[in-house]
Amino acid sequence: MDHTFGEAEFAARTARIQAAMAREGLAALLLTAEHDVRYVTGYLTRFWESPTRPWFVVLPASGKPIAVIPTIGEALMRTTWVDDIRTWPSPRPDDDGVSLLADTLAAVCGPDGALGVPMGPECTLRMPLRDFEAVRARLAPRRVRDATALLQGVQMVKSPAEIGRIAAMCEAAGRAFDRVPEIAAEGVPLSTVFRRFQIALLEEGADWVPYVAGGAGADGYADVISPATEEPLAHGDLLMLDTGAMRAGYFCDFDRNFAVCSASAAMRSGYHLLHDAVEAGFAAARPGAAAADVFEAMLRVVARAGDAGSVGRLGHGLGMRLTEPPSLTAADTTALAPGMVITLEPGLQLAPGRMMVHEENIVIEPAGPRYLTRRAPAELPVLEGRP
Repeated sequence: MDHTFGEAEFAARTARIQAAMAREGLAALLLTAEHDVRYVTGYLTRFWESPTRPWFVVLPASGKPIAVIPTIGEALMRTTWVDDIRTWPSPRPDDDGVSLLADTLAAVCGPDGALGVPMGPECTLRMPLRDFEAVRARLAPRRVRDATALLQGVQMVKSPAEIGRIAAMCEAAGRAFDRVPEIAAEGVPLSTVFRRFQIALLEEGADWVPYVAGGAGADGYADVISPATEEPLAHGDLLMLDTGAMRAGYFCDFDRNFAVCSASAAMRSGYHLLHDAVEAGFAAARPGAAAADVFEAMLRVVARAGDAGSVGRLGHGLGMRLTEPPSLTAADTTALAPGMVITLEPGLQLAPGRMMVHEENIVIEPAGPRYLTRRAPAELPVLEGRP
């Protein structure tokens, strides 16, 4: 088990989901994705990187989860709070857990109970589709229904223990960002900066670094998702580093911008504007406000520049995954509630094909929002000299 949480944490999560299941009339819930399995069991492993084996957790309408997993995972699962662990020797392509899972679901659902499966946006069925169809055929005439809203509605609201995990990763990443002047300077290839930054994140307390992105260039960067190139940083470049690092199974996700040797007036102006946009989003992110309200508050500030570019969404949920619901878009009417952790991520087009993005992480509390990241400085930092 994730021992720093303890059984009570997982029991509380399970109870919240089961209460929602009762309202929806579901006899069981089938979970196959890593974050969903870990949410109700505490089963934390990097072995999910291997796509060979499927993993299943069945959550009944009452009681503890049931693990239906490959034998290779049994020893670790027995360290969690789960008691009922059913295994098969995987990989076994002719019947890779299909019979065992179908029999388990049939027993839990009874002759006419409905099964919930996450099927909607941001959901993944981590098993072969033909195997899922085989399980579904064996369960007929029992109904299989979409449980996306049910599950995401519970997961969006974090417990104090979860918030503590995210805050700890934000603090560690903040210390790594403090070290950027040691690792980045004029003449250093961007690829080297990325590697050094990942090392700094690990040294400051991250368990692993699944995501590092960013960009650099005169008058801004072209995008924020491309791999680093061997191009050296040049005098007058704008450098951005963005990290989704993990500690104890939870992500941070924020960035910082730096000018190399000197900052142009356009860079400084854009930085101030995005700093103000984050403040506007922060002020709007109160319990009961819609995700769309926070989006609009930031967009109004960015629009002062006359061209916000293709901004898309301006933030998202954060937790066991780098990005989670809700999305800060004009169309997302999700009401913010205490316990939600979200990013504020306004972006600005500085010049044709050149942009600047700024991101912070916050938690919604009953009295209003609170920063989990140490707020970026009000003035654009300038990197000088050699690292």
